[in-house]
Amino acid sequence: MSGTDSGAWESFGERLAEMARDLLAQESVQQTLDRIGVHAVNLVDGCEDAGILTIDRGEVATLSATSDLVRDSDRLQGEVGQGPCYDATRHHERVYRIRDTEHESRWPLYVPEARKLGIGSMIGFLLYTADDNLGALNLYSPHPGAFTDRSEQIGWLLASHAAVAFSSARTHAQLNTALETRHEIGEAIGILMGRHKLTEDQAFAVLRKASQEHNIKLRDIARTVTETGDTPTS
Repeated sequence: MSGTDSGAWESFGERLAEMARDLLAQESVQQTLDRIGVHAVNLVDGCEDAGILTIDRGEVATLSATSDLVRDSDRLQGEVGQGPCYDATRHHERVYRIRDTEHESRWPLYVPEARKLGIGSMIGFLLYTADDNLGALNLYSPHPGAFTDRSEQIGWLLASHAAVAFSSARTHAQLNTALETRHEIGEAIGILMGRHKLTEDQAFAVLRKASQEHNIKLRDIARTVTETGDTPTS
């Protein structure tokens, strides 16, 4: 490796570390996702737009996008059921790459329409950890041949860090939701115990019965009790 290359990778390493700290500092899952796209545009050579796509029960969803072009591409891949980002998520392939939409024979339903959207080249990276398949990070350029082997290397490193940050943010959000739910249910149980002279088990049984009979989540039943003081009835 030449001194120039060594210096370039050292600089990239510093920027990647800054990105990791920035992602972990975000206060919500959505903010984390949006920052991933911003960093992709800033860090990956040739990248002008970026987004994160996921597939849930066969339906494509855009989790984050830096432009309408990204959303249009995601929607198109969902409609035709193919594309590099769609396949990265569905088949758990690490990287898919379109060097030039004028000369790409794979994904014949997607590529011609992608070219009409103004996409010249693109890469899809699988976002995953040991426990989760989180979707695909997709990078776009209007120019053919915009992404080099270095772009792919940097994009994969970025995607690896992004997957960890995304998973961490999601876990943190789920934990907060669980704690809030537990608090609300506990508060509702206390209200029912005090108002109706019930034991803790009896008060919880009232909430659970109302949840089942009305097909409403237990947390929502509990919130009704804490906000209105009304006892759930059939």
